[in-house]
Amino acid sequence: MNSSNIEGKVIVITGASSGIGRATALHLASLGAKVALGARREDRLEDLAAEITEAGGSASWKATDVVDRESVQQLVVHARKTLGPVEVLINNAGYSPMTTLDKLRVDDWDRMIDVNIKGTLYGIAAVLPEMIERKQGHIVTTSSIVASSVLPYMTIYSATKHAVRALCEGLRREVTKHGIRVSEIAPGGVLRESPTDSDPEAAEIIKAKYEGIDLLEPIDIARAFAFAISQPRRVDVNEIIVRPAGEWT
Repeated sequence: MNSSNIEGKVIVITGASSGIGRATALHLASLGAKVALGARREDRLEDLAAEITEAGGSASWKATDVVDRESVQQLVVHARKTLGPVEVLINNAGYSPMTTLDKLRVDDWDRMIDVNIKGTLYGIAAVLPEMIERKQGHIVTTSSIVASSVLPYMTIYSATKHAVRALCEGLRREVTKHGIRVSEIAPGGVLRESPTDSDPEAAEIIKAKYEGIDLLEPIDIARAFAFAISQPRRVDVNEIIVRPAGEWT
């Protein structure tokens, strides 16, 4: 990995307050990127930005809800004003409660569609015109291994990530002529905050699936983001799948 291709780049990260987003912000900042942090939890964003700047990095933040197009647009405007033209967008915000369809948790279905699909589209809409005008840029999206398979208890989440995968591929085909790169990072099982909004039965079954397997840590995915971003402009890393050793799905 060539960190010189990351140093100084202005990178917007959604879902930056915890998990993969937080780890990615810290890792990219340590490599010299200027990171603009977006998420709903302001206190966590403020603490993260302070941690980055205290370590000598460059960060700004703005409370952002990816289901609100204007909110995402304002994050990009904020990044441009505080750090400079946005060179990389990391669409990382996601929502993944686990349950079965017969529980009819329709509000969760709507939320997953809004966050995982519309949120990704709103991110693209916020940066694409500027990237096309400048004839360069990089749009990176957190996908999932369930974008190419379907796990029980994760049917709607899988459906949204299938859509994300299609969006990434379609976007790549459309914008490569403008010098814009498109990457999809698809993690397997990752250590994360307890899914308190999941069906308890579903959560236990998924937990049992990973019994005896060391789950990935968020930094493992952060390194995958860094690898894709660090490549020279002639290299377009389209997809990276990262699974825990021993995961068979």
